[in-house]
Parts: sequence; C-alpha cells; structure tokens
Amino acid sequence: MSGPFALDARLAGDSLPVVDLPLCSVRLMNDARFPWLLLVPRRAGASEVDDLAEIDQARLWKEAGAAGRALRAIAPCDKLNIAALGNVVRQLHVHIVARRVGDGAWPNPVWGSGPALPYAQETANAMRDALAALLTPGPATATGEAAGRRPVDQ
Repeated sequence: MSGPFALDARLAGDSLPVVDLPLCSVRLMNDARFPWLLLVPRRAGASEVDDLAEIDQARLWKEAGAAGRALRAIAPCDKLNIAALGNVVRQLHVHIVARRVGDGAWPNPVWGSGPALPYAQETANAMRDALAALLTPGPATATGEAAGRRPVDQ
C-alpha cells in the first residue's frame, strides 16, 4: 500500500461526492432507483478490510454506521444493506443501500438489476447537501465549504 490515494475511475463515474469523513470519502451512487452510498477509505492499495490498520478498520465501521443513519434519515427503508464486495472494482469500498419492500430489485441485490437511472441535478444536490449536513458537525453542504471537513469536488 504505497503511493497516494486515487479514487477508482469507475467509482468516480458512477457516483457523486458528498463529504470526506476522517477515513472515508462518502459518495452518492447516481442511481435514483435506490438511495445508495459508497464509503471509500482513502488508503492507497486497500482492497480488503483487513488491508487497513486495526484503528482504520474500527473507524470504517463507525463511519458506515453514521452513513447508514444519515441515509435512513433522508430515505426511510425497510432494510439497510451494507456490503463490501470488490468483484468488479477492486478498490476497497463499502456499499450502503436503503432498501424498501417492493423496490425495483426486492428482495434480490441491487447489483445487475438494470441500468442506472441518474438523479436529476437538483435532486442529487439536495440529497448530497442533506447527507453532508447529517454527517458533519456544524453547517455543511456537499456543494459548499464547512468547518471541520475537506470540501468535495463538484
């Protein structure tokens, strides 16, 4: 695990930045069919949870819990799916998906359930801002700057 961290191109292309937490970049999957976050630990070369130092492993699950609570606050669900697969994109990332009985893939996994339906820009920005506000102390928006966190790129 050497060299600088770089976000995998597929993750960057399929998702929108929300906020950087102490360990993970939080990203909104650009698929309006399913409220869905990605947490990407900013650790170069990590592809498995056990590639992280023990303190980062604990932080990952703490941040996953916070992201799950934030997602449920803006997208109430029947079940929160949390998974780290890496079969297609090797870079370590954790999926947090708010599922509802009867959604377009229920009860099957969301992966491979058809083409993504991108969010309208206004909807995506509102979701990103709401999530950023829930995940950061003090005033925060995904499209602006806030104290205590690194701004995300547009």
